[in-house]
Amino acid sequence: MDHSESLEVRQHNAITTARYDYTACQLDLLFFLLSKLRREDAPNQEYHIHMNEVVAMTGREWHYKQLKEATESMGSRMFEVENDQSYVQLWMFQKVEYVKGQGYLRIRLSEDIRPYLFELKNNFTSYQLFSALKISSKYAKRIYQLASQWKDIGETKTYDLNEFKHMLKLKDPKGKEPEQFQRISDLKAKVLDIAVRQINENTELKIGYTLLKQGRSFHAVRFYVTKQQPKQLPIPFDETPEDAKILMARRHLESLGIKDTKLVAQILGDENLVNELFKFMYRLKTDKIKADKNPAGLLLTVLGLKTPAKTS
Repeated sequence: MDHSESLEVRQHNAITTARYDYTACQLDLLFFLLSKLRREDAPNQEYHIHMNEVVAMTGREWHYKQLKEATESMGSRMFEVENDQSYVQLWMFQKVEYVKGQGYLRIRLSEDIRPYLFELKNNFTSYQLFSALKISSKYAKRIYQLASQWKDIGETKTYDLNEFKHMLKLKDPKGKEPEQFQRISDLKAKVLDIAVRQINENTELKIGYTLLKQGRSFHAVRFYVTKQQPKQLPIPFDETPEDAKILMARRHLESLGIKDTKLVAQILGDENLVNELFKFMYRLKTDKIKADKNPAGLLLTVLGLKTPAKTS
């Protein structure tokens, strides 16, 4: 399944189509839960989430109050599934239990939500799912889907505004429903600018757009697309938590240009160095430390390692 096809899955999964804004804490819990989910699990399986494992993989540390608020909000959200035969309301958790003084929580999922979680795990990479859940605007979701198909080219084709509005369901092809955002200022403010902001802040794409004029009126739109590294990396759920941690650590080192095999092996072979690496990357991505010129050198200094002759 290629990237554009997998994006279509979003329209058929209750969780990704729900219009909620997921916090970083909620995303960490959801992704860690997905990483533990297995087909052979019993329907009433209890999942243990040890927060020190989450911290080790992400560099993000969540306190009891933040976790309690996160699971309370996730548990109270209703997901809707509708077809020709029925309309169903679903909730995610049967139970969330915090084990005091032990640093972990026990979660029991609603049995009816489990197929939708497996669908997420099977049809999305963690990257794609992260983007889907962080984009709340339905128009931004569609524009992200369009932009994803052109990311290797750098810009989309030019869309006639009528064609573009039909694609976003802002205009009824049969003319039975009134057109939305007829004024170009409304289209920019309530569709295009929101989409650009949400996509640029929360996905691996950076986009912009230009409106094209014909005479005195705007008649078309074109998007520009480049790849970027999103500020928050999700926990990969297609690996076991232990394997995912090493996989993410290796990706972090590659992104910094640290490729010396002995150095990489030394870091990945030491749990304390790996944990410090995740903390460093989180601080770097959230601008808590500045290392524009040589982030690799700063990391090696933080880890107490000498820089080899070449790190790339």
